[in-house]
Amino acid sequence: MGIHVAGGHVTSFHVVTAGVCWLVPDGGDPIQLTRGDVVLAPSGAGHALVDTPGSPVRPLTELIGGPLGEMPPTDLVIEGPGPVTGLLCGGYLLDPGLSHPLTAALPSVVRIAGGHSRVAGLTAAVQLLSDEVDRVDPGAPAVISSLVELLFVYVLRAWLAESSGPATGWIRALYDPVVGKALTLVHKEPGRPWTVASLARAVDCPRATFSRRFTALTGQSPMAYVTLWRMTVASRLLRTDVQPLREVARRVGYDSEFAFARAFKRTVGQSPGRYRTATGPQWTSAPA
Repeated sequence: MGIHVAGGHVTSFHVVTAGVCWLVPDGGDPIQLTRGDVVLAPSGAGHALVDTPGSPVRPLTELIGGPLGEMPPTDLVIEGPGPVTGLLCGGYLLDPGLSHPLTAALPSVVRIAGGHSRVAGLTAAVQLLSDEVDRVDPGAPAVISSLVELLFVYVLRAWLAESSGPATGWIRALYDPVVGKALTLVHKEPGRPWTVASLARAVDCPRATFSRRFTALTGQSPMAYVTLWRMTVASRLLRTDVQPLREVARRVGYDSEFAFARAFKRTVGQSPGRYRTATGPQWTSAPA
């Protein structure tokens, strides 16, 4: 027996907490998973999790009432004759109007073998997430959402540390001591009043050299990426937070609500208000 996760706009992850199972990508070869393994489908590729390849599956949406990334935490038990397998599963909503170049640079399935990751913190992040899912505190949804984002970062770091061969494109940008540091700063503080000059100073690189290097590695200018990331963060806030638009604007670096709305519509294709109405405050992460 098993479950099928349909392809869509959700970065899904699965952590094997007990036993053994198989991950079968849609149209791909089966991958055996054992306890401690973590798998990620960065671009939302469809896949199944089964006890053995070829086993019948049920759509996960039917079992939990909706897609990963939109449903609150729930315990799911699938009866079967084989050994018990435990999984911690969750999803992070991808905005169909905002395609991040990093997801295109990653394989459709990223697997980190349990006990072999060279990145400290991945195991701890998994444990924290597992503990938080079992809590009933009012602030649990926000904590879980943050932990899912942290897990994504740690999985990416682990994959980069364990992957072989020369880095290319966006992966190379993450490795780069100058551009990688700048990306980390932007991701950490999207609300800071960044300029090309301030980013260049922060990474100790001449402005012109920094701008050329950033554009060459990422395919876009520093400020174009700052805007893309700010709108990515803003779209998540609009989906999951009930704060007024002026506060969302402030958190992503805009003093003017009008300027924020104009940038958001130019990037996403619709106004922040219309986007919030269409998507509504909802769960961005939902371990099951």
